[in-house]
Amino acid sequence: MKAGIVGLPNVGKSTLFNCLSNAKAQSANFPFCTIEPNIGVVNVPDQRLEKLEELVHPERVVPATVEIVDIAGLVKGASKGEGLGNQFLGNIRETDAILHVLRCFDNDNIVHVDGSVNPIRDKETIDMELQLKDLESVDKKLEKVKRAAKTGNKEAQKEEAVLNAIKQGLEAGTSVRAIQISEEDRAEYVRPMQLITDKPVMYVCNVDEGSAVDGNAYVEKVKEAVANENAEVIFLAVGTEADITELETYEERQMFLEDLGLTEPGSAKLIRGAYKLLDLETYFTAGVKEVRAWTIPVGATAPQAAGVIHTDFEKGFIRAEVISYDDYIKYGSESKVKEAGRMRVEGKEYIVKDGDIMHFRFNV
Repeated sequence: MKAGIVGLPNVGKSTLFNCLSNAKAQSANFPFCTIEPNIGVVNVPDQRLEKLEELVHPERVVPATVEIVDIAGLVKGASKGEGLGNQFLGNIRETDAILHVLRCFDNDNIVHVDGSVNPIRDKETIDMELQLKDLESVDKKLEKVKRAAKTGNKEAQKEEAVLNAIKQGLEAGTSVRAIQISEEDRAEYVRPMQLITDKPVMYVCNVDEGSAVDGNAYVEKVKEAVANENAEVIFLAVGTEADITELETYEERQMFLEDLGLTEPGSAKLIRGAYKLLDLETYFTAGVKEVRAWTIPVGATAPQAAGVIHTDFEKGFIRAEVISYDDYIKYGSESKVKEAGRMRVEGKEYIVKDGDIMHFRFNV
């Protein structure tokens, strides 16, 4: 599962990507310095993992990860191939969620591609290009569906009505995710098209250091503008985050954060947000060899969760021994949880809960 970082040139995408992945994507003060999408596999910060490590004292700890893709800056006309348009749109189509970076700080030394700072205009520029690309896809699909609908095919007629609703929404400047359609029709006709503006989105407001704790007026404007989109808005000072990652020790980083009035880097909040945006959650395995966070889609069953470790675990699944995270912390060890009668045995129908500590019995 991949989240793609998008935005206009020079809004801080590559600097943010560097903070998240500690990879060194080029970051320069001119457009199009990120030409190939950079991919980083990023650890998901999770305090529960630290607590389990303190109790179990394992040989190693393995966190959950999420894949972040840094995509070249988009410009007006991208839907018609301007700038790196076609490549950008191809790269973004392959992601599962969008982290849309908006410049929410003033700085005369960093050029803005449109000459002035206006995050709402910037958002609309990118939205329009993505909507135009989606409109192209919907029009192509409609051509085929209309032919079938004319023959009296009831299914095609229903699909045509849904596609027309999408088309009207896009022409009115509404992203697909905000168009009112039933969940059933969305699953049946819209999701298979993989439309770009149907992907879940998080708006990342890049603010100055002085706004890192409380945000600023630009951030408030963004929140108002996206109120109907069912989208998350977070803010962080990307330049400051970059300075934090340059510090050698954890202690130095914590002191820097405390001086700013922050309890953790904004990037940690963003990674957790991206994980949630992708509809992912975590269960744990905990033993002396290893304490590990495993990533599953929300709603996964026990056998599906077992299959993340190894396909044989899913094929030969017998049962799962489950301890809730809160019980594990309360009693302090697996043996004490068992003594208290708080370990549960669950079967194939069990829906895994975020934070479950699990042990699988299987037979292949």
